[in-house]
Amino acid sequence: MKPSKEIRILLADDEPHIVQFLEMGLVNEGYTVRSAPDGMSAYGLAMDFRPHVAVLDVMMPGMDGYHVCRMLKEAGNAVAVIMLTAKDEIDDRVKGLTIGADDYMVKPFSFDELLARIGARLRNQFPDLLGEVALGPFKVDDRRGEIRYEDRLLELSPTEYELLKYLVLHHGTVQSKAIILDKVWGYDFGGEENIVEVYIRSLRDKLGDKEHKLIRTLRGAGYRVDLP
Repeated sequence: MKPSKEIRILLADDEPHIVQFLEMGLVNEGYTVRSAPDGMSAYGLAMDFRPHVAVLDVMMPGMDGYHVCRMLKEAGNAVAVIMLTAKDEIDDRVKGLTIGADDYMVKPFSFDELLARIGARLRNQFPDLLGEVALGPFKVDDRRGEIRYEDRLLELSPTEYELLKYLVLHHGTVQSKAIILDKVWGYDFGGEENIVEVYIRSLRDKLGDKEHKLIRTLRGAGYRVDLP
């Protein structure tokens, strides 16, 4: 998903391989990213960079993530703070939330989960930044819950909207039925995988994709949206 406006994200972690991996992924998603190896550097960078979201590791040399979070909030910065920790203790979460952290993630975590948490914070605290996302012939407006295809507004049910949005935003990659069920219907969905086929068929009808060139079926693997 490519944000419609510049969205700035600050990463602070003393593990270089984690920072490199996250920075590469976030830049690929269209975010503007800066990183710091310790708390003091992170705070100084934040004063100049003015991030919308700060992802802070709790355990950093010199100044820990809690301290950085507290200073950012006390400085009046309009920044959403996501804390990262290797611990899964309730007391640690309470401490982070008490000093102003907006969310909390325990290592190890998936990149998709971090993306989801960042997206949630942006929708909550900076809704005007997300706007409309244009990808090929599609325009996805998450604020209005609308998708246009070749400038034609599609009449979609809520589930059709979420499914098409997911496939379009992950265009060029194969999505299995299991992954689609997890991402669109939720991990606790108790129905059959065939429900995905039913919704794919409905989307193809509404897109006029009779030859399945837009939403392709890869037998035994899943579905893939190919954009011109």
